[in-house]
Order: sequence, then C-alpha cells, then structure tokens
Amino acid sequence: MRSDVATLPGSPERPNEDWAAAALPGAGGGGTVVLLDGVTPPAGDDGCVHTVPWFTARLGGALTELSASRPDMPLTEVLARAIRRTADAHRDTCDLSHVRTPQATVVLARWSEAVVEHLVLSDSVLLLEAPDGTVRAVLDDRLDRVPAEVLRSVEATDRLRNSEDGFFTAAADPEVAARAVTGTTPRTEVRTLAALTDGATRWVDVFGAGDWADCLGVLREEGAAGLLRGVRALEEADAAGGVRRRGKRHDDATAVYASLV
Repeated sequence: MRSDVATLPGSPERPNEDWAAAALPGAGGGGTVVLLDGVTPPAGDDGCVHTVPWFTARLGGALTELSASRPDMPLTEVLARAIRRTADAHRDTCDLSHVRTPQATVVLARWSEAVVEHLVLSDSVLLLEAPDGTVRAVLDDRLDRVPAEVLRSVEATDRLRNSEDGFFTAAADPEVAARAVTGTTPRTEVRTLAALTDGATRWVDVFGAGDWADCLGVLREEGAAGLLRGVRALEEADAAGGVRRRGKRHDDATAVYASLV
C-alpha cells in the first residue's frame, strides 16, 4: 500500500482552506483517507471568531483519529462524532447557529482486509478503481442540482445551505452525517482510490481534459502534484484565451491517491 497527497492554494494572498490526510497502515492491515474542502464564506459576519483553516484542521484531525482508531464505528458515526467534537471546541466563543458558521465538504474512505467503506458529503469526489481498470466516481450531486443563478445570490444560497431543498456540508450539526452518500465495496474489487476537492476535479468537470479513468491515470503516472500542475496549466490557458469557466480563476486544489495493493 502507498499514498500520495498534494495541495495548492487558490491564491498566495489567502490561506489554503483544504485539508487532507492518509493513515497507512490502519487496523487489521487497512487504512483511511480524509479530505476536506473548507467553504469560503462571503464577506461579512459568520458568527465565528475562528478561520476556515482552523475549522478544517480540527475536523480533519478528529476524522482521521476516529476513522483510523475505531474500525468498528460506521463512517456516519465517525463524521457525527467529529463534528460534535469540533463544535464543542468553539461552542463557548462562537454562534454555531449562524448559517455560515465554518463548514466543509467531506470525503472519507476506509479499508480493511475485507471491505472498502466510503462517505461523501457535498461536491468533493471519491474515485474507486477496480482491478480491471474500471473507475467509479462517488458523487454527492445535490449542489450541482442548484441552478447557477441561485448560487450567485448569497441570500438564496444561505436558504439552501444544509436544507432538504438544497445541499449539505459538515458544519456544527452532527445530524448532517446521515445525509452523506455512503457505501461499502469488497476489498477485492478496489485496486486504487483517489479523493479530490472541486479545485482538482476541474481537470475533468470544467476543462474536459479526460474522464475519471484518465484522471486516475494521471495520478498514477504523475502523482497528485502532477494532476494539480495540469489543472493550473489549464486554468492559465483559459485565462490567456480570455475565457473563465468558473467564478474563480484558481481554487484551492487537493488530491489524495492511495494504492491498496
């Protein structure tokens, strides 16, 4: 087994709000991968005295410890407990009921000798590659179903945030863990896996440089840093051509690759 992790900030003027970790080996010859994409709040009050990187580091650390040390605990419970632990760390200083309290997307993958478990919440992506090279993308597409014009409005987005009619992220309410996309795959059916924040998935879903299998091939051949360099090159070429296909020229981008064989 081996893992590879790389991240790039969207701007040198802003801290990177992504967070990632890989724990190898885990209990019983397994391992775990954790990936978070912190949600950048719009300008204005979010009820919290802490930064988004503070939040993702706290939540990510709790997720890594719990998923690696408690193989008996379902990933939904891992997420719920990690959210509660993080909320308790700033409950006395911050308004956790604020709709824009620090929050993040989540990808969790954990494997034992028998199975690979996964959990995805919001628009980061998990890729699972079978021994024959087939790649399955695990997606939570609720945010993608929200019309782009709605997301351009802060007020409209706030109404949809962690709402049944909108999309869900990990913030301060442990109950959101039950909204995650989850599943289990036999270990024999997974050769490699990868977790990508939406800054890294641009390689596929914005620029169309290849499909998910091609993306995993780049990760295997060029490493996580190679994929991110490719994303930045595509973004620069787009900007040079006077085209911008996303609201941000660059976004925080993180990729985690893990070989299970």
